[in-house]
Amino acid sequence: MAEKKSVLLRMSPELWQALNQWAEQEFRSLNGQIEYLLTQAVKNRQKKKEQDK
Repeated sequence: MAEKKSVLLRMSPELWQALNQWAEQEFRSLNGQIEYLLTQAVKNRQKKKEQDK
């Protein structure tokens, strides 16, 4: 697997709290939760693009 890239992400305290709680519920770190959600969003977008063809 290729080395992961680092990204600085700024967010509101409210969003941070909501994501952090969600991550805890799913037994992930906050970083892991954000990566999971972004991965799912990309997969969903790719599926939609394929369906629109």
